Amino acid sequence: MALVTRTETYVAVECDGGKLIARPEQTVYTFRTERSVPRLGVMLVGWGGNNGSTVTSAVLANKLGLSWPTKTGIQKANYYGSITQASTVLLGTADSGDVYLPFSSLLPMVSPNDIVFDGWDISSLNLAESMERAQVLDYNLQTQLRPHMEKLKPRPSIYYPDFIAANQADRADNVISGTDKWRHLEQIREDIRDFKRSSGVDKVIVLWTANTERFCDVKQGLNDTAENLLDSIRKSESEVSPSTVFAVASILEGVTYINGSPQNTFVPGLIQLAEQKRVFIAGDDFKSGQTKIKSVLVDFLVSAGIKPTSIVSYNHLGNNDGKNLSAPKQFRSKEISKSNVVDDMVNSNHILYGHREHPNHCVVIKYVPYVGDSKRAMDEYTSEIMLGGRNTIVLHNTCEDSLLASPIILDLVILAEVCERITFRIGDEPFQRFNSVLSLLSYLCKAPLVPHGTPVVNALFRQRGCIENIFRACVGLAPINHMMLEHKHEHLKQGSLPDLGVDVANKIENESPIKKRLCHGLNGVSNGHQVLSSGDDFAEK
Repeated sequence: MALVTRTETYVAVECDGGKLIARPEQTVYTFRTERSVPRLGVMLVGWGGNNGSTVTSAVLANKLGLSWPTKTGIQKANYYGSITQASTVLLGTADSGDVYLPFSSLLPMVSPNDIVFDGWDISSLNLAESMERAQVLDYNLQTQLRPHMEKLKPRPSIYYPDFIAANQADRADNVISGTDKWRHLEQIREDIRDFKRSSGVDKVIVLWTANTERFCDVKQGLNDTAENLLDSIRKSESEVSPSTVFAVASILEGVTYINGSPQNTFVPGLIQLAEQKRVFIAGDDFKSGQTKIKSVLVDFLVSAGIKPTSIVSYNHLGNNDGKNLSAPKQFRSKEISKSNVVDDMVNSNHILYGHREHPNHCVVIKYVPYVGDSKRAMDEYTSEIMLGGRNTIVLHNTCEDSLLASPIILDLVILAEVCERITFRIGDEPFQRFNSVLSLLSYLCKAPLVPHGTPVVNALFRQRGCIENIFRACVGLAPINHMMLEHKHEHLKQGSLPDLGVDVANKIENESPIKKRLCHGLNGVSNGHQVLSSGDDFAEK
């Protein structure tokens, strides 16, 4: 168990004159984390798609330690793009400088190499054939993976033609028969139980990485409560989507469900059901390329006092996701997901924006088969600056779609599994889990799902800080702040100035190569002189 005191500033507004009164308050939290790491099974809806075949390939390639030749040299399997596997977090400060450690070292986590995959797809191709169809991986890697991938075959999936584009019909040769949606739900539940039995995993997480669906209607009596939603599934109501059936089946099996697409899977009745069953749900839509940059760039502009007034985002791609999104109803789901990403940043600055004022925001997605999985994203940000000036930023981003999404899939399931082992209490209250709507995973989602009445945060820095600081709290460490007061007072400790001195310089020299950098993590420039890690003045050299 770990004890952490959190200081929060509460603001009250006086009735007379609207004066703001800020009052710091402290709350004591106790965190408890189960340290035993389970054997994790992940079931992907859309396992045979580009993302499903790519993430399975990535785990196999890393587990087998594969390398393969390309025109630029030998490539080795890695997990670049994953925050849990390829990023570091600041632990604290030592005499020699800031100390970083792998993100995965903060708390006991599942290794992606140990994940067991299964899943469903409307296409009957095995995973080797799906990998070849996706055209994502180098040929020399595919040939090594083929013997392992061809043994993997998706289970029949749910197919309701009205919810995805008509151009997907030719792939739908592996579907659960009939139109009885309750029977479909029971089949998915049985598939989850069968996978858990046959694979020997301790825990299962279900993740949707299938086609984007159109939005379904949300109506009183249809899906507004858990009871009405279950009744609508029993009646096979037309507005019950495949993704909602998968989500309900997962919840009834006590299995975390993550939505990696932008449709409104999580209707009010489904959220209520998850809360009743105390099961985690998370989403919506993977935040991988263009939108991730947008959530950083707009945060930077607004925080700098610059006023974005027009944001135009254009994409073209040629994979099956792009083909499905070429239909208007499916595109509308994606457009909504990509358009709301700047809302919290705009609302944070009432100096720049008046009530209900918002930048013009346009999103365009076109299907161009030739470019395949290599999506092109172009953005134009126009902003107002001082004295009527205008600033325009134009970006071109080539996003290898599935290679960006796959590490996010791994992060989502790994972090969700960790959250299942965390409980905490406030003061002397009983221990509790996180809310069923797992907003902790917002960093990885375009349109973060949050509990009713709580703020939606899209700014990437704040989203990552949330995960990092909660995990720090689980081991009794205070949240990271960026005051760095230890480097800003008159009487600095030795080792904090650019001139390190002989003893500290020798210490750095004897440490691992990764720490042989310019002094104390600085950029090496002090009062116009560049300083080497040995303490010598570069100008004198």
